[in-house]
Amino acid sequence: MPPETSQLEYWNGPASDRWVGDRERLDRGMASITEALLARAAPRPGERVLDVGCGCGTTSMMLAERVGGSVVGVDISAPMLAEARRRAPALTFLEADAATHRFDTSFDLLFSRFGVMFFDDPPAAFGNLRAAIAPGGRMVFVCWRALRDNPWAFMPLVVARDLLPPMEPLDPEAPGPFAFADGDRLERILAAAGLRDVEVAAHDDLMRLGSDAADAADQVLMVGPLARAASSLPEEVRAVIRARISEAAGEFVTPRGVDIPAAVWLVTAR
Repeated sequence: MPPETSQLEYWNGPASDRWVGDRERLDRGMASITEALLARAAPRPGERVLDVGCGCGTTSMMLAERVGGSVVGVDISAPMLAEARRRAPALTFLEADAATHRFDTSFDLLFSRFGVMFFDDPPAAFGNLRAAIAPGGRMVFVCWRALRDNPWAFMPLVVARDLLPPMEPLDPEAPGPFAFADGDRLERILAAAGLRDVEVAAHDDLMRLGSDAADAADQVLMVGPLARAASSLPEEVRAVIRARISEAAGEFVTPRGVDIPAAVWLVTAR
């Protein structure tokens, strides 16, 4: 995300449209991680669930199947919430910033698939979310570990590096996909927010980046770190990058698709 762009602007602009348009492929890509997160969360029938950063509603729908429908999805992206409401009209979707919104309901489970790494003030945001947890309730979420530990995101940047515009060094703690790469820092943030029984567990999994190498190249140029870095490049340069990524992705082709290692934190707290 360009540094001059706010989170609200970014997630209501072209990036959000890309996520909506590519929703099915992205959900397939994260399917294995999603199942691991759901297993960690273990939602039970009758529980009240808040899905933080619910996006297009896929995880909200999966949670509703397990708890019986008592799920609220919250996100700042109006286009993605419109898609969520279209897909699941019986569920409640709230357009709000979970970092600051005062929820008038308490929840047994706060759940998030890659939706908590974009807070400007993480301790305050998690403190606000803690206030929405019912007595005895829990928070369970997944976030990315370090960029270098995630070949699905790092490999495309490496193979395209000489063709990308100059990029200023990023603050590793700034809001963004890899803001919580440091597990020790994440534990400190959650403790500062008043959460207890914090567990930040490393989990190694796979991202499916498409049905074949060419499909994988298209996907990483659509969403993710390379997509942001290459967004302003001429199409002829993007074509060269696409060809390089397709070649590099060949190493990860399986009968199921292009499965590239992914490294995440599975986080639980009370």
